[in-house]
Amino acid sequence: MTGQDTRDDSAYDTRYEAVRSRDARFDGAFFFAVETTGIYCRPSCPAVTPKRHNVRFFTTAAAAQGSGFRACRRCRPDAVPGSADWNVRADVVGRAMRLIGDGVVDREGVAGLAVRLGYSARQVQRQLTAELGAGPVALARAQRAHTARVLLRTTGLPVTEIAFASGFASVRQFNDTIRAVYAATPTELRAAVRTSRRTAGPAAGIPLRLAHRGPYRTGPVFDLLEREAVAGVEEVSGPVGGRTYRRTLRLPHGTGIVAVDERPGTPGRAGALHPGGWLDARLRLTDPRDLTTAVQRLRRLFDLDADPYAVDERLGTDPVLAALVAARPGLRAPGAADPEEYAVRALVGRAQAERLVRAHGKALDAPCGSLTHLFPEPAALTEAVGPLAVALADGRVRLDPGADRDDAEAALRAVPGLDGRTVAAIRARALGDPDVAPPGADVPDTWRPWRTYALHHLRAAKETR
Repeated sequence: MTGQDTRDDSAYDTRYEAVRSRDARFDGAFFFAVETTGIYCRPSCPAVTPKRHNVRFFTTAAAAQGSGFRACRRCRPDAVPGSADWNVRADVVGRAMRLIGDGVVDREGVAGLAVRLGYSARQVQRQLTAELGAGPVALARAQRAHTARVLLRTTGLPVTEIAFASGFASVRQFNDTIRAVYAATPTELRAAVRTSRRTAGPAAGIPLRLAHRGPYRTGPVFDLLEREAVAGVEEVSGPVGGRTYRRTLRLPHGTGIVAVDERPGTPGRAGALHPGGWLDARLRLTDPRDLTTAVQRLRRLFDLDADPYAVDERLGTDPVLAALVAARPGLRAPGAADPEEYAVRALVGRAQAERLVRAHGKALDAPCGSLTHLFPEPAALTEAVGPLAVALADGRVRLDPGADRDDAEAALRAVPGLDGRTVAAIRARALGDPDVAPPGADVPDTWRPWRTYALHHLRAAKETR
């Protein structure tokens, strides 16, 4: 594999048919490029379908960019949801993609990525290039370009500040990359947006559209977040169908406050279906270098990179689940904005978590309404919480996006005081595993690899009775 399909194989035929039919189900799963125009697109691009012999396919946007293609200005392929494969896969490529998405290459370089994966830098480079057509530097570069475009179009930050906030090592590298990816200078990208659509800067909040593929059942997600909200750190406000979820974020370079809206569906129905393609959000950061990391953590929390078509197709054939899936297409399995925070909360419960925030949480320099604190780090909870906090603080339990899920579960089971159901909850939410069955649950293997989603369907049905 090189991140491409040859023109004479079945995968090529399948992908070309998806392009011909403008099938949005495949947005983010692959990209296509047109040799005669030098442009790459998402499968659902509304432009005239190119001739078959002019089309090349790539697994990642980075691979298309590395082959000399620039992003389509019409369909904005760099803004699609991430491939659902990275959520499902537990191998080194899947783990690497989750870490790159979290900004690890920008912060720690390829060497840091390799250490987290337990491989040499050369092995990581070889595996990613062989399968995806691009190595870690190219994948991170594509992500930086997208981050820069968001900042250029939505903030009034000086271009020089945006260059470094996006993760570029120099202004020259930033300018060269933007020209190569978008066929425009940073100034031209900014000029294409009306001034009224830009804010004064990150302090005023960066408006975001968090894209998702397929239907998205907003009601159950916001119901869950509202039930679990820890005072001081989170809040959910507004009427059902138009709620806003807000929370504080601890990030590598600073802190953040995010607000995500429950987009309107059928009035008055908590299970309203939103098929519009994105959730609206606004992000306030103390340091704009944290934009990429913050966005990826929100995507995991709201399960925005899932493939609801694949999930619903599999579970919808089961006699127990068929009616539930038909009633709630696009039901998501929420993750966690901060995996270590979730692990502690899963152990102690909501009420005790609120006490921990009051006693040990770091107060925000500028509180925002009822949001006053960051959830305390594990190192601050070693006495209050005990063995789990100690294991998280000293690294014996790793829950970061690149953690091996089986290793993490084994480490969690070795922590005194954690039962099997708590460990399963942490694996499903903190590690984003789509195929978790708690001990004692009647969850047949025929629901693999989507058992986490199956359980969400069962819970949602029970809650609406």
